[in-house]
Amino acid sequence: MDFEFKMKTSQERARVEDEFEYEGCKVGRGTYGHVYKAKRKDGDQKHGYALKLIEGTGISMSACREIALLRELKHPNVISLQKVYLSHSDRKVWLLFDFSEHDLWHIIKFHRSAKANKKQINTPKNMVKSLLHQILGGIHYLHSNWVLHRDLKPANILVMGEGPERGMVKIADMGFARLFNAPLKPLADLDPVVVTFWYRAPELLLAARHYTKAIDIWAIGCIFAELLTSEPIFHCRQEDIKTSNPYHHDQLDRIFNVMGFPQDKDWEDIRKMPEHSQLMRDFKRSSYGNCSLMKYMEKHKVKADSKAFQLLHKLLTMDPTKRISSEQALEDPYFAEEPKPCADVFEGMPIPYPKREFISDDGNEDKSDPNKHTAGGGAGGGNNQGSDHNQPPAKRARIVTTTTSSNTMHLHTMTANSQQQQQAMPYSSTSGNQQGNPSSGRNMF
Repeated sequence: MDFEFKMKTSQERARVEDEFEYEGCKVGRGTYGHVYKAKRKDGDQKHGYALKLIEGTGISMSACREIALLRELKHPNVISLQKVYLSHSDRKVWLLFDFSEHDLWHIIKFHRSAKANKKQINTPKNMVKSLLHQILGGIHYLHSNWVLHRDLKPANILVMGEGPERGMVKIADMGFARLFNAPLKPLADLDPVVVTFWYRAPELLLAARHYTKAIDIWAIGCIFAELLTSEPIFHCRQEDIKTSNPYHHDQLDRIFNVMGFPQDKDWEDIRKMPEHSQLMRDFKRSSYGNCSLMKYMEKHKVKADSKAFQLLHKLLTMDPTKRISSEQALEDPYFAEEPKPCADVFEGMPIPYPKREFISDDGNEDKSDPNKHTAGGGAGGGNNQGSDHNQPPAKRARIVTTTTSSNTMHLHTMTANSQQQQQAMPYSSTSGNQQGNPSSGRNMF
């Protein structure tokens, strides 16, 4: 390259340090980077911004895919990528997003703590309905444009704080998302293990090679149940298995303990699952004869004749071919009954949830909470709020058939175990070791 041209373009290139102040304002850290709360140096403080620094030097395939998707996606309920900064001197990549003050993981954690302390929280009666409606709206947009998210969980669902988009939901962390309209090979061949395992659909746990957008719907069902009860519905005490094999005995056991063992008539294609023979060796249908979603939710005071339960049942249908679609879910009677969902999930009421706290840059912050989520697909970050046991050990496994450096995502499994979990960055993804108490009997809101 012509030296003078190189120097000229280098001088003209926008630099993140020239436009934003962010030193000492880290709000999250995870497998794929760091997230900072930033403000413009030009004095314009109308908006809060989040800067995500991609981990390592250079740009990985995961980051390329995330940037490419985010540049094309435009929807009120999907996080918006404002700008990409490339720092050639130190080979760093920065992504600029609007800052989100809250996420569902922290909101649920706040309610769970309040419930344990018998403390009342003043929130709108239809807050859960509004949250779910906007999540479904964002996912319907993604699915309509042939995008699978593949890592939906509370940490990756942002909720905007005070500002022009107050109370709006933003689906974040597109680092694991994929186009599925015309894959060159089965998606399972490219990514054998997807979705943080508490939110992983049964067909994924049974190693389905051709999975569909129904895996996102199952994850939304898990989130909906968690919003209704303040407890993760399929929490598994064993950590995620750090291999490329998606079969997970304890996670399946947890699902069957809640849902019951699937009957052949309810899921005919279960016999075609690659791990069906292993399933039949490990489990007996008779062991789960008294288990059902209805009994589980009734323990949490959600009645079987309620519209909320009926929609939940459709979202958590074991057979993916019978699972409701996002479009059908948006038309469900649950959203037609009063009170109706609102664009501001807080409905103008004071927001009771604490704002994000800054964390130290030296990496010595409290790691007793194995769930400090992630960094990777939106703009927000996690609070350093001490220990919590309600998020599964994060699992990020990407296996592709080419070799490269440890910085990219080929021919090796990238995971974060419970000791490595770091600060929540819902702009990407990881999670922690969620071990909730499913016997608690009151609803979240």
